Amino acid sequence: MVEIFENIRKIYTFKQPCAELAGHIEFFSESSFEATRQHITGESFSVKMFPSWTPTFYINLGEPYYITLGNTRYFIRADEDILILRNCTVERYNSPADNILTVKFFPGGLEAVLGIKQTALQDKVINLSKILPVQLLQQIKQPLAFEERIALLQNYFLARYRKPDDYYLKFVNDAIDTYAGTGLQFKNAELAEKLFTTSKTINRYFNQVIGTSPKNYFSIMRTRTALTGYVNRSAAFIPFEYGYYDMSHFYKDVVKFTGQRLVEHV
Repeated sequence: MVEIFENIRKIYTFKQPCAELAGHIEFFSESSFEATRQHITGESFSVKMFPSWTPTFYINLGEPYYITLGNTRYFIRADEDILILRNCTVERYNSPADNILTVKFFPGGLEAVLGIKQTALQDKVINLSKILPVQLLQQIKQPLAFEERIALLQNYFLARYRKPDDYYLKFVNDAIDTYAGTGLQFKNAELAEKLFTTSKTINRYFNQVIGTSPKNYFSIMRTRTALTGYVNRSAAFIPFEYGYYDMSHFYKDVVKFTGQRLVEHV
């Protein structure tokens, strides 16, 4: 399965975070045995995901598996839980016995909730026991309902969470919201003018919070949004609505971002 080109969400159960954490956590999810049996044929399969710069917890409730970050493959034991940044293409190799609990943060969300800067996580697989208490992880792995596991995590997050007063965190979030709300068309200079600052300041804050330049992050954001729109309604797709000059400009970004051509998924 390939993210965006296919609906990888159909084999998971999702839950949105509570209101206090909604600005920092995108979602909680857990593998669904029933949905996997319904949508997947065969004993094993893989799920490929493209860069998003979103810190993500993978808590293993099932069997061992392999995961590839960029060009490096890792073996994850049944008792091992991990944190990755998703700054590169990620492919996880699954089996029907898999059961993964996922927590996906927004860019900068891990720092806001747990005080951990994501800039040090690039291209790494971090053992989650270095981030979360072992006792909490052991509780989550007990035979509990999905909602009970989410409650354990949210209670821990809320106990640790202090509404961040760091200006640069808020600035980056505001910049992302502004870019999304203006048709994905602004260049750095235009965005800087909109936010009453300089391109140099935007660049410094993005590298400080996310770990990459605003140009790279916004390029990923635009391609993700446009490609999703294209896959959902290719006949009605208008590249100008996503800041592209024409279809060839859009096609070029898709290949750069995914390494795949649209004709491969027609």
